Amino acid sequence: MAVGSLGSLLLLLLGTASPASAHAALRATDPEDGTILQRAPRTLTLTYTESVGLLTDSFRIFDPENHRLRTGPADHAPGRSDTVRVPLPKRMAKGTYVVAWRVVSADSHPVSGALTFSVGERSVTTATAPGETENRTTTSLYNIARYLAYLAVALVLGAAAFLAYCRPPQRTLLRPLFAVGAATLLVSTLALLLLRGPYEEGTAPAFTSLGHTLTTRPGELLLARLALVLVAAMFALCLRRWGAAVPRPAALTAGATLAVALALTWSAAEHASAGIQVPLAIASTTLHLLATAAWLGGLAALLLTLRAGLPPQVVTRFSRMALTSVMVLVVTGVYQSWRGLGSWQALTDTTYGRVLLAKLAAVALLLTVAAWSRRWTARLATRVLEPAGGPLLPEPPEPVLPARHLRRSVLAEATVGVVVLVLTTLLTSTLPGRAAEEAATAETGIPAASVTTVPFTVGQGGHGKVQITFDPGRVGTNSVQAVVYGANGALAAVPELRITMTLPAQRLGPLDTEVADRGGYWATNSFDLPIPGTWTMKVTVRVSDLDQVTVSRTVRVTR
Repeated sequence: MAVGSLGSLLLLLLGTASPASAHAALRATDPEDGTILQRAPRTLTLTYTESVGLLTDSFRIFDPENHRLRTGPADHAPGRSDTVRVPLPKRMAKGTYVVAWRVVSADSHPVSGALTFSVGERSVTTATAPGETENRTTTSLYNIARYLAYLAVALVLGAAAFLAYCRPPQRTLLRPLFAVGAATLLVSTLALLLLRGPYEEGTAPAFTSLGHTLTTRPGELLLARLALVLVAAMFALCLRRWGAAVPRPAALTAGATLAVALALTWSAAEHASAGIQVPLAIASTTLHLLATAAWLGGLAALLLTLRAGLPPQVVTRFSRMALTSVMVLVVTGVYQSWRGLGSWQALTDTTYGRVLLAKLAAVALLLTVAAWSRRWTARLATRVLEPAGGPLLPEPPEPVLPARHLRRSVLAEATVGVVVLVLTTLLTSTLPGRAAEEAATAETGIPAASVTTVPFTVGQGGHGKVQITFDPGRVGTNSVQAVVYGANGALAAVPELRITMTLPAQRLGPLDTEVADRGGYWATNSFDLPIPGTWTMKVTVRVSDLDQVTVSRTVRVTR
């Protein structure tokens, strides 16, 4: 039923979705990417799909000789947290300039990219944008800490929920779980706090930027999480020492408050914190994390206590808690999927969609295993679970067999649950499907140009690529620009370039774009694409009197 409901709700919501954003993406630039200007611009302006934070070295601009320009300090445009301006030098030589940028999106993830513009004319040779914008060691350590933090909070909060709601008689068995979970959460949070600065900058691990990190929202939330972990540890110690004297309602209220506050340090820092319906998204993400913790952390607690023998009412209570968690996960998961995707096509065409499909498959498997566990729970509802290897009298061996099966199914459930948790963590760092669509759509709603890169090999080891732009890349009149790059990544001059378009499904073409050499690049301002469909683009490049090659690529043309 849960899987069927999930599919129905996804069908309803994805079919009626409206735009949302997460992970900032570049929406517009002034000068525009690839343009040729008669005069040097005084400022470079970049507009993103959401507000962005600036780093100490967010923008690097290289002249045609690959020397870095000295620019003024980058800053936001007045009243526009999504727009950044960079003052440029008064004198700029003719040629092509490369801009490499790196900013932090409102959902705390660093994003980067590059663009070019030319002054006077395109350069025959041009600067190359830095190819590596991430330090792999820093990124790997940061991601490991993120995974450990998610796992640890699930263990701690789930074990606490199991202890408070299911009330197992052998509570001391859960102390190692609390200790390991709390210690892991403390260490991983501290690591995230120390690595946050280098992770944003894309530099090697270093702790010199900690002061700056503490002034940012992600840093403040990590610091709050660190403080909450310490408060929760003190609260647990107090309950252990004076538990009998503390009223149960007061203890439950304090524990629930701490749990919600901890969950908020995740939801207020990631995808939910940017885009539409932010308050609702943060509430949904918080509930999703709490439900995940109650189910998966509760499973770990159940595994530890099952072997010692449990009254049937404890297992029954956990079954009810797990079922409630599943219901919350379905509702909040559907909402978050709608918010991150927006269309069925994004399920297969984007990394976010493919990871989400993997998570849905894992959740379906998890629900199947959970149903098996509920079956054995029902078998034991009226029987007392004996300790493993304990006395079997006066009952026959039948209760022990269901108990053994229950332990196995719970172990399988916990194993699949860890996979779900890993995929959930991966989703939080993956660009949502709609963000890419927003990046390709200007404020007017007109899709951005279609850009295709065609690599080629010609002659004795000759390599290169042609970057071809159809603007707007839709049915109707298009401008076509083609830039040829050599093996070293610099602009290359070729004696002939021909681009034709064929629509095999309609037996249309080949249509010659008739691009002409414009001095460093090839272009035409009026090429007509009459109907939509999947066109075959053939690119013929002649690099000498004897060496020529033709390469084909498919191009999707929409209305």
